[in-house]
Amino acid sequence: MQHTIAVEPLGPQGEAMVKAIETCVHCGFCLATCPTYRVLGEEMDSPRGRIFLMKEVLEGQLESRSALPYIDRCLGCLACVTSCPSGVEYGELLAPFRERAEQERSRSALEQTVRLLVKETLPYPGRFRLAVQSGRVGRWLRPWLPAELGALLDQLPDRLPEAPALPEIYPAQGPRRARVALLAGCVQQVLAPQINRATLRVLARNGVETLIPRGQGCCGSLSLHIGEGEQARMLARKNLEHFPADVDAILTNAAGCGSGMHEYGLLFAGHPEEHAARAFGARVCDISVFLDELGLVPPASLRQPLTAAYHDACHLAHAQRVSAPPRRLLSQIPNLRLVEIPDGELCCGSAGTYNLEQPELAQAIGELKARAILSTGAEAVILGNIGCMNQIQTHLKLAGQPLPLWHTVELLDQAYRAA
Repeated sequence: MQHTIAVEPLGPQGEAMVKAIETCVHCGFCLATCPTYRVLGEEMDSPRGRIFLMKEVLEGQLESRSALPYIDRCLGCLACVTSCPSGVEYGELLAPFRERAEQERSRSALEQTVRLLVKETLPYPGRFRLAVQSGRVGRWLRPWLPAELGALLDQLPDRLPEAPALPEIYPAQGPRRARVALLAGCVQQVLAPQINRATLRVLARNGVETLIPRGQGCCGSLSLHIGEGEQARMLARKNLEHFPADVDAILTNAAGCGSGMHEYGLLFAGHPEEHAARAFGARVCDISVFLDELGLVPPASLRQPLTAAYHDACHLAHAQRVSAPPRRLLSQIPNLRLVEIPDGELCCGSAGTYNLEQPELAQAIGELKARAILSTGAEAVILGNIGCMNQIQTHLKLAGQPLPLWHTVELLDQAYRAA
């Protein structure tokens, strides 16, 4: 694809943006793996269509307001990157474009309200817990609320689990094999704190000492992916400051967080923290990758045979190119049989805040995922991302067939505790 875009006016991220545009040859291999194209069947709602629109805007040939409805409908799932034979790094174009567009666009009062709620609650566990508790009280207003605010209420759980404070250090059992720092996360701490607890126990069982640094916060991924670059950098700086250098790895057990931290180099391009951000991102590792490379202490058998479907979170399989490690770990659990989900490369429709900002599309995509899972006959679903967990749980319930959903480390934890 030919372009006439000057790199310099785009700022420090311009080179990566232009490279993504000129690498696209418009072949169409991305179409089959794009959830919005699958649902809508519209060329401009495909990756190659969106690349063309962004190119036209950056060249000054098209007003951004004409392109933004299509860009807004992109999940950012990056399945197109996995399927692209030309190696287009679509994410390196999408995130900076959204940040630029957000600075220029005009939003309605309702849109601003929804985004303010997202920005000021989700990254902060205390505020988020309070917002969930307050929101449940307001559910009786649901029939009279706009779709965007109704979508916020629809995502609230019926109850919140207890979330005891995590220790600052969780020691290894037996001889220490490694020492790591763990990102505690934000939303996950409130909705599924048991995942962090299972993570600490599994790491300890494998001889890993875990630090949970005080002062850490949200990784900034949610802000980055909705175009709020300044907030993303503000949040990321806290982690650059508080995570220690004297550990073997910085671990995350949420695919979206891991993907976002790997993007710190792009996020801070041209900023004083760029070198530190790139070094930080290089040390970030998903829990499944770390345990797979470390070598798993053999788990005991589950008490009962279980057939489970493994769901590939987009920001693990596509953004981080991690699909085999969690399967290898799970395959070592006796009495567990994994089955693959048809069209497993397709997003579930969670995609950070997508199910809040594009509720109708997220609903359609979520229904497709739920039907695909149920077609396997699985008794449970295993995955590696809190957003996927909530989205899939919602749509399995709507389909009338709720199944247990567990993080990969939760199944490992169950197996170790069964011994």
